[in-house]
Amino acid sequence: MLEDIKGVGPKVISNLNKLGIYTIKDLIEYYPYRYEILKRTDLNSEKVVIDGYLEENAKIFRYGKKDRLTFRFNTGSNIINVIIFNRGFLKGKLLIGIKLTLIGKYDIIKNTLVASDLRFSLLPEKTIIEPIYHETKGITSKQINNIIVSSYNYVDKVDSVLPDYLVDKYKFLDKYTSIKEIHNPTSTSNYNSSLNRLKFEELYEFMYKINILKNNKKLQIGLKRSVDYKKIEEVINNLPFKLTGDQIKAIKEIYTDLISPKRMNRLLEGDVGSGKTIVSFIALYINYLSGYEGALMAPTEILAVQHYNNITKLFPNLKVSLLTGKLTVKEKKEIYKKIENKEVDIIIGTSALIQDNIKYNNLGLVITDEQHRFGVNQRATLKNKGITPDVLYMSATPIPRTYALVLYGDMDVSIIKEKPSGRIDVKTSLYDMKHIKDALIVMYKELKNNHQVYVVSPIIEDDENELMDVYRLEEELGKAFKDKNIKVLHGKMKNDEKEKIMNDFKNNKINILISTTVIEVGVDVPNATVMAIFDAYKFGLSTLHQLRGRVGRSNLESYCLLISDKESKRLDILTKTNDGYKISEEDFKLRGSGDLLGIRQSGDMSFKLVNLERDYNILLKAKEEVEYSLNNNLIDIIDIDNLA
Repeated sequence: MLEDIKGVGPKVISNLNKLGIYTIKDLIEYYPYRYEILKRTDLNSEKVVIDGYLEENAKIFRYGKKDRLTFRFNTGSNIINVIIFNRGFLKGKLLIGIKLTLIGKYDIIKNTLVASDLRFSLLPEKTIIEPIYHETKGITSKQINNIIVSSYNYVDKVDSVLPDYLVDKYKFLDKYTSIKEIHNPTSTSNYNSSLNRLKFEELYEFMYKINILKNNKKLQIGLKRSVDYKKIEEVINNLPFKLTGDQIKAIKEIYTDLISPKRMNRLLEGDVGSGKTIVSFIALYINYLSGYEGALMAPTEILAVQHYNNITKLFPNLKVSLLTGKLTVKEKKEIYKKIENKEVDIIIGTSALIQDNIKYNNLGLVITDEQHRFGVNQRATLKNKGITPDVLYMSATPIPRTYALVLYGDMDVSIIKEKPSGRIDVKTSLYDMKHIKDALIVMYKELKNNHQVYVVSPIIEDDENELMDVYRLEEELGKAFKDKNIKVLHGKMKNDEKEKIMNDFKNNKINILISTTVIEVGVDVPNATVMAIFDAYKFGLSTLHQLRGRVGRSNLESYCLLISDKESKRLDILTKTNDGYKISEEDFKLRGSGDLLGIRQSGDMSFKLVNLERDYNILLKAKEEVEYSLNNNLIDIIDIDNLA
């Protein structure tokens, strides 16, 4: 129990709970997302780490919500100027003679160090590898690490998923040592060994569950349906637009699944703008003709509303209800009653669709966005009041087919590559900051035609002032487009505020929307014709392609402006193709294994250490070993209901 750990009281437990930490197991598996390596350097280093003492008391300058501290600093061999942003609360401690370690970048011409961080101590002789965790208000990264270290006294044995013969075969470190090394590395070698062991174990467990799900007979019993495909062809022929060959193929695959005695567990994968949604609507219609209820779960309320509006226009005779968090208690109860009384054919909403208080009568099909995929132990056994419907997942992330077949090993996969007719490829151009004026001219021309512009930044606020954060962009673009309505959107805003801004943008009340990647998956705004991405080198190619897919969603000519002073060769790939599958292949090749002790990017399905793009070879090896273990009875096969 967390309360057994020394120094962990109710307040600390409350803060840990905010981070999803409820047990000691959760705690020790709350891994650092990056590491700070502290080793004394000279002022000529790209990343300067120096220590010394203050020559004067720090001075503070405030501007808006930000502040800047400045002071003179003695390194023993130099006296330099230091600037650090948004540390105004430290002014009272930064006094003459105080000893510090500073981390940052040094400008030799200005004799100034712009510090990204500081420590109230001098550096020891040995290199320090300091773990950095995601924090929440009330608890710091350092406190999290201290609590984790204290928890080791309460962990007599850390359960290992790996069979002993695999630990011996690959000469893995034991689990307990690996856990300690990942939180507080003692050397690069030990860190690498620990990371490899924990990644392999995570993927071994994942592929084990995939295999159990795939072969478990409980999951293969489907619902009985009898639908004449001619009725589906009539619907397709009466649509106000023509479907592509890939869309029709996907519909036929889904239809075959739904009328077969085997339960459907299918992934519908399609590039941005490929037309997955209409395929999902027709799947719901097939399900309706079979006499079953259908549910479509969207990642956001605004997208749920969009789906609701579109499906009611295309199928006006169907009884469709919309369930979102914004409804009043009375309105929700009315919808619950309709569902219970069999007065609803299709229900569209967010994750509220699978709450216990909804009583489905004969739920036959659940369609869910990949963002709402459940853990591997749940995704194929979605239950509500004992009914197990067919399941269709939609993903807008193009990945290589061989990769998809391994990753989604318990699913059948339908892929849509063709774009609907009338869609024009987005024109993509690359600019450095010296030629930013050319990019602004493109934006100006589109705004003049009453079109709208997305602007994306990789960061909300940048204390080091190196990147174009959303607020800096708001300020700069406000000068360039003084007569335009410009708004900022990012993930730290309240949901209501985000929904309002997106609705206003959709309704053309906002001319320029400056955002982080929260708009990567979002609503269709056909009038938006420009996607300008600043510091584009910070994003993977697949993410950039997803962002580009926010425009070009009509017959209007659209533009993607990649603005970056770095990695032009990699980014140049996007200027040559709009094919998401080609881009994903290139992204997969280029991103490699990542830098040692670099920033960890979490993989799909809540992996703690694994990045599936980077750790594909480990995934293949884990898959091979799981199949060998199961085929040779080297591990116990557990019941599906006991998967955790």
